[in-house]
Amino acid sequence: MSAAGRRWGRRQRALLWGVLLAALEAVRGQLRYSVPEEMPKGSFVGDVVKDLELQLLELRDRGVRIVSEGRTQYFALHGKTGHLVTAEKIDREQLCRLVEKCVLRCELIVGGQMQVYQIEVEIIDISDNAPSFKEIELEERISEMTAPGTRFPLAEAQDPDSGRNSLQSYELSGDEHFSLAVQAGPGGDQRPELVLAKALEREEAAFHELVLRASDGGDPARTGTARIRVTVLDVNDNAPVFSQAEYTVRVPEDVPVGSILITVTATDPDERLYGQVKYSLKKVSDMASDIFRLDSETGEITLLRSLNFEEGDYYELELQARDGGGLFDTAKVLITVTDINDNAPEISVRSALSEISEDAPSGTVVALLHVQDRDSGANGEVRCSLDAGVPFRLEKSFEDYYRVVTARELDREQVSEYNVTLLAELGSAADAAAPGEPAGSLTRWLVLAVAAVSCLFLAFLLLLLALRLRRWRREQLLAASSGALRGVPVSHFVGIDGVRAFLQSYSHEVSLTADSRKSQLRFSGASCCDTLPARPLPDEPALLLEDENSA
Repeated sequence: MSAAGRRWGRRQRALLWGVLLAALEAVRGQLRYSVPEEMPKGSFVGDVVKDLELQLLELRDRGVRIVSEGRTQYFALHGKTGHLVTAEKIDREQLCRLVEKCVLRCELIVGGQMQVYQIEVEIIDISDNAPSFKEIELEERISEMTAPGTRFPLAEAQDPDSGRNSLQSYELSGDEHFSLAVQAGPGGDQRPELVLAKALEREEAAFHELVLRASDGGDPARTGTARIRVTVLDVNDNAPVFSQAEYTVRVPEDVPVGSILITVTATDPDERLYGQVKYSLKKVSDMASDIFRLDSETGEITLLRSLNFEEGDYYELELQARDGGGLFDTAKVLITVTDINDNAPEISVRSALSEISEDAPSGTVVALLHVQDRDSGANGEVRCSLDAGVPFRLEKSFEDYYRVVTARELDREQVSEYNVTLLAELGSAADAAAPGEPAGSLTRWLVLAVAAVSCLFLAFLLLLLALRLRRWRREQLLAASSGALRGVPVSHFVGIDGVRAFLQSYSHEVSLTADSRKSQLRFSGASCCDTLPARPLPDEPALLLEDENSA
């Protein structure tokens, strides 16, 4: 089987386990899936509709949608299948390079039911990164008087992948004077060390060229290499010594860029070249190397860019002080970042009603809100409240979700619309805020119209009454004109429009008296002599049409 086929098989098994776990968690209102990283946009994550026992029609009728916690939407809901799919390609190393287990969270909102289901998706690592050294050209300066068995720490390779796909082993090649030893660090990391296996003689060889290779556990394995140049030095009597084996410093996250956080010091009693000390970073993460800078001459550690407590609250640096003869000493610098209140609470309306019936019972849900604060600890505690004097109250629904419900029955005749203000402010941190330092807060307004059920019913009754009056008026008009048409067969009538057309075909004058039961109909002799004989006007109105038998 090819390497691509084996990787695809592992992805299929990971997706199968994710679906099985999701079926078990759906019963508790929480879904869990897993998906390998670097999957293309639109890749299947889980069957949300099946796991929640929903119908496809409910996706549109009930306003079902996916909401992510952050600003980036990593997942979406397929409208035709009800599947949870990836909204974009996900890079695990970019999102979770500081954590071992990468989990992304989102919520499934069923607006029609005011329900919230939490979804957790674990991003499975794949071997898409090779181990690499920060510097591919390394230099070691070793005295020819160094005893065999002496160890020299080497720079570690970095691999953003996790688990078996991360860094697994080191190899050394190039010279019989040296060998390689690998020590396990406190966190389980591997630390390579260069071991002097045979005594050096500067007169025989002033330089030694070595190759250090790092490999991961992927299939196939990925490797990274670094070249080591060993310079053999004359005798150096003293090694540099740090003033402290471990330095600790606490800084707030708003410390200005360019500030000097701490200055380390190492001394060497030797003179000239052997007494000159240079400082360097021997073990540091990629993120820390982008944030801190060590001055090789003075030992000052300065800040390169702004700190963010939410991104990282602790950094560990391993320093080395080396003299001109190759002797060195190591020390650690532990930097702790303290949180400050630099984020205001965020309020978002997940679902809300635009109007509500005045006969809605007490406890009816009118809005579903999500409140969060990106700060940690006391600075991240949020207290929510509604303004006084409105017939609504706030209920906590699910973690950071709140529901706005009616506290009593509504009366549209008294108030037809409410502007509901939600205030979110820091909890304990707001009470303990220093004078002149405002506590973070945020407000959100909801406009709710009260629909009057009684007004709708009254409008319906008025409409029926208007129709009845119109019908009664039409009957009265027909009865008034019936005297002039008495004795005419029914077959001669062709409706209102037909009578109008008939009358328009002759010149006529119609005058109605104030009494609706009396009327006069006149025809001019020139226009109707061929059809109807001219007769003098009688006391009573004449018939419009004669009987067929008389004709």
